[in-house]
Amino acid sequence: MKLTTANTGIVLDSTADFPDAPQRYPNWRVVPLYVRFGADSYRDYVDIGPAEFYERLRTAEELPTTSQPTPQDFAAAYGELAGLERVFVLTVSAKLSGTYASAQQAAEESPGVRVIDTATASAAIAMLAMAIQRRLEQGTTDEEVDELVARVKRESGLVFTLDTLEYLAKGGRIGRAAGWAGQLLNIKPILTLADGEVLPLKRVRGNRKAIQEFANAFRDGTVDGPGLRVGIAHAEAPDRVAALETLVRDVRPQAEIEVETTLGPVVGTHAGPGTVGLFWLQDS
Repeated sequence: MKLTTANTGIVLDSTADFPDAPQRYPNWRVVPLYVRFGADSYRDYVDIGPAEFYERLRTAEELPTTSQPTPQDFAAAYGELAGLERVFVLTVSAKLSGTYASAQQAAEESPGVRVIDTATASAAIAMLAMAIQRRLEQGTTDEEVDELVARVKRESGLVFTLDTLEYLAKGGRIGRAAGWAGQLLNIKPILTLADGEVLPLKRVRGNRKAIQEFANAFRDGTVDGPGLRVGIAHAEAPDRVAALETLVRDVRPQAEIEVETTLGPVVGTHAGPGTVGLFWLQDS
């Protein structure tokens, strides 16, 4: 079956940090996760956006919690795309959230829906979805999408750093970086996602050295060319975004910065203010 933008939809969950995706791509939908401050529950990006979330986080007596969408939430999105022959659902890593399980459960009642565990988060999900969209615009097949997803999982890269591991630790998403929790002030952990979970790479002192480690990882993991696509995501750290923009131009002048986004309430709950991430993939 030939897949196109006319007969194929894409569904993301809100951890892709791409809330305006349906306005940009009419065949896309976004299913929100939930963030809770005490007894108050909010849909990610729908009832609460990044600015209000980080303002509340600064004064919250207890850290917020998050929860996955229900199968009914996904079923509603699938229903909106019911006239299409195929729907690809790209979820945050199944090792970080139960979102994949909810999406899969809903898909059992929706013929033509295929759920993909991206094994990643944030801008990396949005960039994979955009790569699928480019193929739909040219006409593609399930097999070509499968090959793309497998290649992106193998070859794409990401590094991120946090101001503190406190949020990852309290949210239970710290993975193999657990041994670094409670470290000295101004020690910056350099982390990645590997096989769908957080993996520590290195510890450095200060933001300047952290950016240098980003440059090293980006240089080692890429080749300069017009097909190199980059994403930048941050949580209340616009100065670090500017530093990463400069880094990309200096290290790989031909790269395209395809996505710049703020980490939304759900991802921000686990990453915390000051987080910044650099994502890349090769795709012409």
